[in-house]
Amino acid sequence: MAYVTIDGEKYEKELLDLAKAHTTGRGEGKISKAEAAELIASAKDGQSVTETELKTLKYIRTAFEFTDAAAAQFDGDLAAL
Repeated sequence: MAYVTIDGEKYEKELLDLAKAHTTGRGEGKISKAEAAELIASAKDGQSVTETELKTLKYIRTAFEFTDAAAAQFDGDLAAL
């Protein structure tokens, strides 16, 4: 598993790359409901969501733009982890 350090904090590179891919190129530059669900599913790929994965998801929520519907869904999914 690869990591990236931002402001002295370690985050999961795969999740950050996925968020970047969803907000660049085509589209409006915001994470959609389907893309938010994909981020959560990617974090759940192992036996459990690690502390680093959870911290990365929280960082993504603050650092990337979400559609209103995606934000509500993501916040609910994040709270359930």
